[in-house]
Amino acid sequence: MIDQRRLSQEEIADRLEIADLLARYCHAIDSKQWELLDGVFTPDARIDYTTSGGIQGRFPEVKDWLAKTLVHFPMTQHLVTNLQIEIQGDRATSRAYFYNPMGEPKPEGTGLKLFFVGGYYLDKLTRTPAGWRISERFEQQAWMAGR
Repeated sequence: MIDQRRLSQEEIADRLEIADLLARYCHAIDSKQWELLDGVFTPDARIDYTTSGGIQGRFPEVKDWLAKTLVHFPMTQHLVTNLQIEIQGDRATSRAYFYNPMGEPKPEGTGLKLFFVGGYYLDKLTRTPAGWRISERFEQQAWMAGR
């Protein structure tokens, strides 16, 4: 049976804030404004990018890794869709699809070679005095094409 309960105004506001948080993550990564990630993750967040060849660790370590690694990709575009959000008080979980075209310089220096990545962000979130923040992220890469 499908859950047909009506959402409260607070639940709607929380869901919109979490959706905005996920969009802010994409903007921070794609604009390479790493300091914006401070408003996305809790300071002690655990992040795991290992299924896509990345690292896992605490937020400060992963933030530094992102800055050093993604500089090699002058074009990235993260799109997040199909959000499933469950809220329990000041804690929440979300599952969101991601589609990520990326461009790396061609060896001969004439433009970008594009490749595409898809998967899921599986997040645990915490309501803080500054709003919702991701306290744990597992990126599950589902596929890659063109690389």
